[in-house]
Amino acid sequence: MKIGQVARAAGVSVDTVRFYERRGVLPAAPRRASGYRVFDGSAVDRIRSAKAMQELGFTLEEVVDALRAHDAGDATCDSERWRLEAVVDRLDARIAELTGARRGALESLEDCRSGRCRLVGG
Repeated sequence: MKIGQVARAAGVSVDTVRFYERRGVLPAAPRRASGYRVFDGSAVDRIRSAKAMQELGFTLEEVVDALRAHDAGDATCDSERWRLEAVVDRLDARIAELTGARRGALESLEDCRSGRCRLVGG
């Protein structure tokens, strides 16, 4: 498959395919004499898996590490559970930060409504 075909089938841009190849999500694709990359169908599945992990909250580096563990053949649910636990912990921390920021914004809004706007020093 050419890069454009992979991109369309995976629902991403050609630039995303190139980026994933550079970052190690995809193995380097062999090239034709013309210089065009040639991918097999597994590239589409790998991109979809990477995107799904990122949507769960994995960083790109975590995606690459998880895929490498899978490629090595030693990934199991038990051995990889810690990755999801780390994502959940990070999301919980971010939710707590956002909750605090929201609380502060609501307090500022209430102050503004009562004539004590913090934004203009009043």
